[in-house]
Amino acid sequence: MDVRCLVPAGDRCGEGALWSAAEGAVYWVDINRFLIHRHDLAAGALTSWFFDEPVVALSLTTAEGQFLVALGSRLIFWWPGTDRRADAGFDLPGAPRVRFNDGRSDPDGNFWVGSMKNNVHPDGEMGEVAKGEGVLYRMDPAGKVTEWRRDLGISNTLCWSPDGRLFYFGDTLENEIRVYDFAKGEISGERVHFSGFDRGLPDGSAIDSAGFLWNCRFGGGCIVRVAPDGTIDRVVEMPVQNITTCVFGGADLKTLFITTASAGAPPGNRLAGSLFALEAPVPGLPENRYRLPH
Repeated sequence: MDVRCLVPAGDRCGEGALWSAAEGAVYWVDINRFLIHRHDLAAGALTSWFFDEPVVALSLTTAEGQFLVALGSRLIFWWPGTDRRADAGFDLPGAPRVRFNDGRSDPDGNFWVGSMKNNVHPDGEMGEVAKGEGVLYRMDPAGKVTEWRRDLGISNTLCWSPDGRLFYFGDTLENEIRVYDFAKGEISGERVHFSGFDRGLPDGSAIDSAGFLWNCRFGGGCIVRVAPDGTIDRVVEMPVQNITTCVFGGADLKTLFITTASAGAPPGNRLAGSLFALEAPVPGLPENRYRLPH
């Protein structure tokens, strides 16, 4: 597959890719530089916003132009048009020892976000990770927060099947992606979906309209497309080593936008930290939105 460099952003740890169909733009973050980026496809223009702590995940909401943003220690609402920011009512217990990591909204309008040991120092430099300190949380549209999993290493990969009946969730340090039954905003019946793949570790993922999971492999230099039965459909080779997350976008939802990290990249990874893109054989799914209370 033809992988092209779209934005040579030089991110320390690009993450949190999000497609805004209304804007024709892809958003993503750089965790270690405390940035949100926006790339307007038609104009080819890049805009970046600065924050005072790591930015780790983004979600559209049911109000156009209003985003839900996971910072390292808390959730906020953000309006990029004016750069207005407002507290969303959830501060992470245990921060700054722990921080939020990957997060996404589900088909019912809840926001799911996992945590991990905080490996980002106040100056943005990298720290150590550890097993067992992460928690998977869900914030419902009323702002109520509940816990669904504990004792996690690095929370990553939050995706739902096209019919909304399955939830995929990964623990990077266990080299494992799990699948759960999903109904009425709740998960149950945990089992292993994909584990032990020897090229890097599982980072973020996106799911296509055929139900195949596109999993980015940190340290593995590739994206692996995993079939609904957990077998490998294909491996997409990438020009850099640390692949972090991806999202489907573009007018037909067939462009896969891919974030990468320069932190820990080997010599010769000239484009590490760039935003890449490829054309997929089938389209992805529209973005879920966090449902704001009325």
